[in-house]
This record gives sequence, C-alpha cells and structure tokens, in this order.
Amino acid sequence: MTTGPRIETWSSNLAFYLSIAGAAVGLGTLWRFPFLAGQHGGGLFVLVFVVACLLIAVPLLTAEYLLGRRGGPNVPLGAGRVASASGLSSRWAAIGVLGTLAIFLIMTYYSVIGGWVLSYVAAYATGEVSGLSHAEITARFNALLADPWRLTFWHAAFMAATVLVSSAGLHRGIEVANKIMMPGLFGILLGLAIYALNQGDAGRAIAFLTQVDFSQLSGALVLAAVGQAFFATGVGMAIMIAYGSHVGPGTSLPKSASVVVFSIILASVLCSLLIFPLVFDSGVDPAQGPQLAFIVLPSIFIGMPGGTVVGTLFFLLLAFAALSSSIAGLDPAGGWLMERFGLKRAPAVAIVAAVAWLLGLATVLSFNYWSGVHPLAGIERFKTSTIFDLTDFFASNVLLPVGALLTSLLVGWRLDRATIAGDFGADPRVRGVLLVLLRYLCPLAIVGVLVSAL
Repeated sequence: MTTGPRIETWSSNLAFYLSIAGAAVGLGTLWRFPFLAGQHGGGLFVLVFVVACLLIAVPLLTAEYLLGRRGGPNVPLGAGRVASASGLSSRWAAIGVLGTLAIFLIMTYYSVIGGWVLSYVAAYATGEVSGLSHAEITARFNALLADPWRLTFWHAAFMAATVLVSSAGLHRGIEVANKIMMPGLFGILLGLAIYALNQGDAGRAIAFLTQVDFSQLSGALVLAAVGQAFFATGVGMAIMIAYGSHVGPGTSLPKSASVVVFSIILASVLCSLLIFPLVFDSGVDPAQGPQLAFIVLPSIFIGMPGGTVVGTLFFLLLAFAALSSSIAGLDPAGGWLMERFGLKRAPAVAIVAAVAWLLGLATVLSFNYWSGVHPLAGIERFKTSTIFDLTDFFASNVLLPVGALLTSLLVGWRLDRATIAGDFGADPRVRGVLLVLLRYLCPLAIVGVLVSAL
C-alpha cells in the first residue's frame, strides 16, 4: 500500500527490468569502469567492484524501490510520506529532495556529453572521420570543445531526443525505447567485444581482467570500486525511487535490484573486453577518461578492418547508453511538477528539460570561453575547477552519497520492520541479510566514499 498518489504501473516485469537496466547502464559504465580498472590493476578491482555491487548496491537499490513504491511518483516528498506513515518525521523527505537535485544537476552536463556522442554518430555515419589520422582526430575533438555553438546545438539535440521519449509516457515512450535500446546496446556491445578479442591482444586483456593480486589491495582501490558501484547503479540519484513508484505489489524488489546489478556487471565486463584488447594491442594507456572514447579508440579504429563500421557501432552503443539513462533523469523533477502544479507529463518533462538545458550552457562554456573561470579558486581543493567540475563534484560526491546514507538509515534503522517486511522478499533469510547490510555495511561504505571525495 502506497502513502502517496500513484500513476500507471509497468506493463510487465520485463518492461520494468529493461527500463531500470537502461537507467543504470550509461556512459559512466561504458568508459568510467575501464578507466578505473586500468588505473587500479585490473582483476582485483573487478573483484572488489562485483562484491560491492552485490553487498552494497543491491540492498540500497531495494530500499530505493521500496521508497518509490510506497511513497508515490512525487520523489521529493515520497520518502517523507513513507516516514510519516511509520510515525516518523516528514523531514526524511530530504532523501528525495537531495536525489532529485543531484540527478537534475547531473542532467545539465550529461546532456552536453551526450551531445558529443551524437556528433560522433553523425560524423561516422557521414564518413567525416574516415581516414583521419590520430592528430586530426585529436584536433577535431578539441575543435568541438572549443566551439560553443556546435556544443550548444548537439546539447540541444540530445536533450530534445530525451524529451521526445520521456514525454511520450511510461508505456509508449520509456518502455518502447528501452525495449529497442537495451537489446540493441547489449547486442552491439557483445558483437564489438568479440571483434576486439579477435583483432586485439585478447590474451593480455583477459589476463589483466582475471588475475587477482591481493598484494595490490588498498583503501584507495576499495573506495574507487565502491564509488563505481554507487555511480554505475544510480544509487542516490532518485531515478530508481521514481521508477520504483511505477512498480506493482507483485514485483520482487530484491530481484529487481539484482537485475540492475547483473546488467551493470555484464556491461562493465563486456566493455572492458571491447577496450582492453584494442588498447593493449596498440600500446595505449587504458587509464584515460573521455579521451579514451573520443580520441584514443577512434584512432585505433582507423587502422582496423572495417574500422568505420566499428566506429559507427561503438558510438551508436554510447548513444543508446546515454539516452536510456537520460530519459530516466527527467522523471524525479517531472513527477514533482505533475503533482505540485497538476501538469500533464509532456509539459512537466519539457519544463525540466528546458531549465536543465539552459543551465547546461554553463558546462558548454566551461570548455571554451569560461575555461579560465574558477569560482572557488581560493580553496586549494578546487583551485582549477571550472563550473562543470564543481557541478559534477557537488552532485556526484556530496548529494548522491548523503542521500544514499539517509536512505540506508531510514529503511535500515527507522522504518517499522513488520511494515516493510514484504518489500524485502518472502524469504526471511534474504530479508535478514539485506537489513544487516543496509544497517551496517552500507553506511560504512558510503561514509568512506564521502570522506575520500572531500
């Protein structure tokens, strides 16, 4: 029984699973995981990441689905309603407020990066990058960042595509898009991974990802793996709370959380099998960020058989990942507007997207005209941080972990056990394990990530 207003539910469990997988599998998974694995020695990082997903992300995602299903579609108020129903303070609504603000801020710059991806899809599809050298590809990417008008155009194109899908509604928009994009994403990812293993240094890549050297275990590695588990699964972003509000009473929340975690682990491994054979075969350092996707890999594709086709498929893969996550990002604030002002979905989503797009222009300018603007230059930690850097830091390293910590405290410690028992599964052993993890391990891990980031 929910404590707030309800909207339509998912048409099937499959539609829900594909949609939550789409919300979770984004650009961060496809280029951030290989970067971190390359930076932290491969196999041991992969192992710790998988353990973190199972022991930390699963209970936290289950708790977020619970808040969504019981609190309703108005995410900023939902957790407060759930708390009030258990005789607690409505101030627990801070969970939804923090998560909604976090994903909204992330959307302002995620759309800009999504625009980069669309520009590359167009460039490959038209043959614009065919035959370019590494230096020319590097110059092309730098020229894109230096041109605010081109960035603004692609930023607008990406946000428009997001609105087009999200405004169509749960069944005709989000479900249909994810039924197409998720199989397409994993199909392309699998095909490219097989191609890379055949064309690149498969032996070295597989050894790098599977050999575990516990002598390399360190606090930095553990915190990086746990942080990636949070980042990749979308914990704290309010997306899963919003999607949880559409879940009917017959859907298992722990199973749903496990689907997200499995999809993230699978995508992370497949992307690593795509990237590492190629970079090792080319003698390239895999511990790179956006440059890996937009400069290094396109340079490698040039000298490979069918490189143009491979490059087109790679950026189409990134486009699917970016859009599937982005369409979920409009839901939390959109749900609040729909209830608060009685708006229909299309105008509510359009308003959220328009404001996010306008604020995203600050990120656009951070790569060119405002690249020398450092608002917090007086603080050593942020001496060289641009507006984009500060937005990313505040959303990802402050709002997300604080919201996740409050979620673990509310559901793990404060809500009445008998009231929420059914949401944690029929098996009492599963419920017991999830609650123990939510009470003890999750808060400890979140505090560690939060402190390490500050």
